[in-house]
Amino acid sequence: MNYSAIDWQLNDGLLKLTLNRPEQMNAFTIEMANELEHAFNRASLDDDVRVILVTGAGRAFCAGMDLSKEGNVFGLDESLTPSLADMHERLDSADIHAGVRDTGGRVTLAIHACRKPVVAAINGAAVGIGATMTLAMDFRLASEKARIGFVFGRLGIVPEACSSWFLPRIVGLQQALEWVYTADIFDAQEALRGRLVRSVHSPENLLEEAEAFARRLVQDRSPAATALSRQMLYRNSAQAHPLEAHRIDSLAMFYTSIGDGKEGVAAFREKRPAQFSVKASSLPPFYDEWMAQQE
Repeated sequence: MNYSAIDWQLNDGLLKLTLNRPEQMNAFTIEMANELEHAFNRASLDDDVRVILVTGAGRAFCAGMDLSKEGNVFGLDESLTPSLADMHERLDSADIHAGVRDTGGRVTLAIHACRKPVVAAINGAAVGIGATMTLAMDFRLASEKARIGFVFGRLGIVPEACSSWFLPRIVGLQQALEWVYTADIFDAQEALRGRLVRSVHSPENLLEEAEAFARRLVQDRSPAATALSRQMLYRNSAQAHPLEAHRIDSLAMFYTSIGDGKEGVAAFREKRPAQFSVKASSLPPFYDEWMAQQE
């Protein structure tokens, strides 16, 4: 796919994905959704990509859905009357995929499934989908100029992009409810107090510091172990009983121990940097079955 709404730049393992509609404050479109979904699926299996940094071109991160588009701006097929059964039994059918499914949710599900760490550098306005798309990312670093808002109530709609799953897990239920009910737009310091963002930076230093942080996540680390750890923490923490985590931990520990773990132990004993070789695209045989069980 040739991207027009986003920009893909890969440099020494760090993939910088830039929302690239600066004249429209990177307002979200169906085209941008399709490109982001494709880019995260692509990056997940590209072993040249070690870590992903997402930011916006110009003065905004993403000012929300582009409400200036003609027709149904959300891309919905108003001739349909979808049911809960449709969402379980026909989720990937052409009409449901194109005419019913929330486009932001398709993006955040692709981020959630990604095998690489993901860092958001929120350089300006992040409103609506501009805020919710970052919730599936592992870390959010914000500029002092960032303005964030879960503004759906102002439009008479509801939170999307799987944010009803992500937001309470990140900031707690009470804070999530307050931000959604009030639909306020708040600054970076409020986001930091609410534990939505990891840190706040000067506009001049945000990208440099976000890149340095992103690189630190994967330096001298096993890509396979990082990929497994990311999915284990997200998925096992949502299980009802720790026994489910034990099952996956055991399999993941078994296969990493006989893989990159051997090199890691040898490097520790020999007091040298480890040379890990197992790729994130080559995870143990249980991985695909585990992912399928989550769907």
